[in-house]
Amino acid sequence: NAMLKGRDFTTRALIKKMNVEVICTTDDPVDSLEFHRQMKTDFDVKVLPTWRPDAVIKIGDNAKWREYVEKLGTSASISIKGFSDLINALEKRHSFFHENGCRQSDHGLDRFYFSAYDSSEVENITRKMIGGKPLNEGDPEKFRCAVMYELCCMNHRRGWTQQFHVGAMRNNNTRMFRMLGPDTGFDSIAPPQDAFKMSCFLSMLDEKDQLAKTILYNLNPADNEVMITMAGNFNDGTIPVKVQYGPAWWFLDQKAGMEKHLKDLSALGLLPRFIGMVTDSRSFMSYPRHEYFRRLACNYIGEEVEKGLMPSDESLLRMIVEGISYRNAKEHLGF
Repeated sequence: NAMLKGRDFTTRALIKKMNVEVICTTDDPVDSLEFHRQMKTDFDVKVLPTWRPDAVIKIGDNAKWREYVEKLGTSASISIKGFSDLINALEKRHSFFHENGCRQSDHGLDRFYFSAYDSSEVENITRKMIGGKPLNEGDPEKFRCAVMYELCCMNHRRGWTQQFHVGAMRNNNTRMFRMLGPDTGFDSIAPPQDAFKMSCFLSMLDEKDQLAKTILYNLNPADNEVMITMAGNFNDGTIPVKVQYGPAWWFLDQKAGMEKHLKDLSALGLLPRFIGMVTDSRSFMSYPRHEYFRRLACNYIGEEVEKGLMPSDESLLRMIVEGISYRNAKEHLGF
């Protein structure tokens, strides 16, 4: 405790001690980003915003959704009365985030959404929700698909990297949800993904040349192979591994999960281009997980060399390890 009170263990001191070059926060489209602008002048580590527009498609509670849409409209100085207004407001805020250094979006989804729709349909659906009217059975899927498509087009237009974290079943304990609210530690792994809808959504973007650099994260380990092979479907050669299989996330961010992840990616993907570990914890003491991951990765590669499954070529192995540990993420994310 005495050490933690010292100057060497302040948040900023810890960040510098761990040789952190870039931190990307998670920010709602309505965020003012005032502290990001402040840190540009008083902190020599890059702290960049990340666009996280999940609240736009959380339409289960209509009253809360309408309250959020009101905030979004205020932040963009747009009166939101329908779908086109909603997208215009998001576009304006997306531009604001870009001006403030944002180059990534992050989307926390229970699954991928896909349903055929036309502009008049989603306009009417949005107007119904704003008016507090009930939706038809297929309306939520169409609305979510349409919003996600427009958000992905924005990401592509500005050259961002988009991330999809899918497969969390949230707020399972109803009693604790009522007591503490959402996202308080009562989440678990959802059933495997609907690969068909994932395929259709990514294909829709690709067909219209609107697929940005993409990183796919799954929470259910049963989806590893699905995600890896799905990513391979949309790598068009324009940049190395345009669609990436992301690192082991959340419940999979442990020894067995990371080892399975490395084995599956090596078998079905391109391990030397892997972007490596991510620190998505709110704890500033969590940076050693990168070292933990690097040790597991080196151990896996070393075992493969000993088995004769990878060449015993030090220069090649160094390139792979350095890429996974540092270079690949920096190049892919453009830092």
